[in-house]
Amino acid sequence: MKRQNQSSVVEFILLGFSNFPELQEQLFGVFLVVYLGTLMGNAIIIVIISLEQSLHVPMYLFLQNLSVVDVSFSAVIMPEMLVVLSTEKTSISFVSCFAQMYFILFFGGTECFLLGAMAYDRFAAICHPLSYPMIMNKRVFMKLVMFSWVSGIMVATVQTTWVFSFPFCGPNEINHISCETPAVLELACADTFLFEIYALTGTILIVMVPFVLILLSYIRILFAILKMPSATGRQKVFSTCASHLTSVTLFYGTANMTYIQPKSGYSPEAKKVMSLAYSLLTPLLNPLIYSLRNSEMKRALMKLWRKKVDSHAF
Repeated sequence: MKRQNQSSVVEFILLGFSNFPELQEQLFGVFLVVYLGTLMGNAIIIVIISLEQSLHVPMYLFLQNLSVVDVSFSAVIMPEMLVVLSTEKTSISFVSCFAQMYFILFFGGTECFLLGAMAYDRFAAICHPLSYPMIMNKRVFMKLVMFSWVSGIMVATVQTTWVFSFPFCGPNEINHISCETPAVLELACADTFLFEIYALTGTILIVMVPFVLILLSYIRILFAILKMPSATGRQKVFSTCASHLTSVTLFYGTANMTYIQPKSGYSPEAKKVMSLAYSLLTPLLNPLIYSLRNSEMKRALMKLWRKKVDSHAF
């Protein structure tokens, strides 16, 4: 095989949290519960928005796309991590590692752009309510969604192909929870300086630029909130925006620290915790932050539940 000519490594070993053998069972239990909660919470959002016609508006359709990304993001990382925790040390083939890295970058990149689009949608709705239907029409919505997904594909294709073009001649132990770029790059037997320059530039464009635009959007939203005559209305909108910003800051902040400098001085354990923040915690929190605090989503859920109860009654 051509790959074997370039590299003597045919598989990698994911170490996960093998440095803490006494915590393996507890971590497995916690991560399994979190993973199942993530799947359930996001699946409920996807189903409710699909079935409830009144929610077929940009705000909720963006949220539906975000839930699809979060479910997929978790599914790429969590099952493999649960295997690592249950067996303490596990091998992953060269091709499987390539595939996992590709989909982590794909769904991670898509989420970066999607969160930016969602912030723009909220900015347009709150700051320009009268012209909002024209600003965020169906055509604009589709363009923003397509741009987010296509950008994710481009980021994943360029970065994964570049990383796996490096030779890997050993060792083959990845001291991480998954085949993320920074962890795999440390094993490359070549000069990765150019890639690190690309990683810095790419992270600024893909992570920092959307994050700054989101912050600017929410600053404008904050000024719009302060002009609201109703104190109750101000408190409600401010509470929602604060929750959104918490989730966004957690996701962008930890992703930025991980990817802006792939061979950074953070300890392996610190990198694992940062990775868990955006791959485990954010997909779990998003349904709680964006949906369970939303009265329209609650009403739609109750409506679907009553329909189900009534159908069983007859």
